[in-house]
Amino acid sequence: MGNSLKKRKAKDVIAAVFARSFLVFIIFLALLIFFGLFLKAGPILSIVSPPELLFSSSWHPMKNEFGLFPFIVGTIEVTLLAMIIALPVCMLTSIYLSEYAKRRFREISRFVIDILAGIPSVVYGLCGILVVVPFVEFTGELIGIQTTGYSLLAGGIVLAVMVIPFIVSISMEVLRMVPEPYRESALALGATRWETVKYVILKKARSGLIAAIVLGFARAFGETMAVLMVVGNVAQVPKSVFDAAYPLPALIANNYGEVMSIPLYDAALMSAALILML
Repeated sequence: MGNSLKKRKAKDVIAAVFARSFLVFIIFLALLIFFGLFLKAGPILSIVSPPELLFSSSWHPMKNEFGLFPFIVGTIEVTLLAMIIALPVCMLTSIYLSEYAKRRFREISRFVIDILAGIPSVVYGLCGILVVVPFVEFTGELIGIQTTGYSLLAGGIVLAVMVIPFIVSISMEVLRMVPEPYRESALALGATRWETVKYVILKKARSGLIAAIVLGFARAFGETMAVLMVVGNVAQVPKSVFDAAYPLPALIANNYGEVMSIPLYDAALMSAALILML
């Protein structure tokens, strides 16, 4: 009996050591990426002050002017626009599938959502060019705004469509994890199904839903290919949702590996990557 207990404790210690080692490895990997980017961005940071790099709108690589402000604004705006479009759809869809839909329909919907989440971003980008860009152009003409369709709004719509399956999938699982007695108790006290969802289920699942939204926000913030294909890629601060924008991931994807003969160009792109990571 004593030997068996010692073996179990030894296995427990070994498992804890392995788990701690992998955690340390992940943290070390993140720090390694951070310091690698910081070192590569060093040449431009030693010449241009961080405020000037972050808040200057002048992007002229041939003149060694690398203001990242238009790209930062474009990244934030297209991400926020996508989340504003996606969140109501995600929350209502998750609530319906979790609390109202029949089991068979829920399983079929989950299967379809998982397929949508696995579609490559370039496919979403092509669909955006074929459908969303003409729609945005038509909408702009209806309200008297001249636009090519390649705009902040097109990027936000495509990005929203991309993150919706991701957030819905996580949110639905979070809502289903709320214990059934909570629902039964609320209904037994006379609450309607919607009141049960509003006052019981959502409160109990709040932290998990926030985590799902944060993960979706992170996914949207770093998305490259689909947004690059529809957002216009013009280095300017958008004045409306119908203006073209140029997010940081698109800047890096479009230019890294090219024009590397320009002094400080590589360092400027690495500083853009460092901002994305932070």
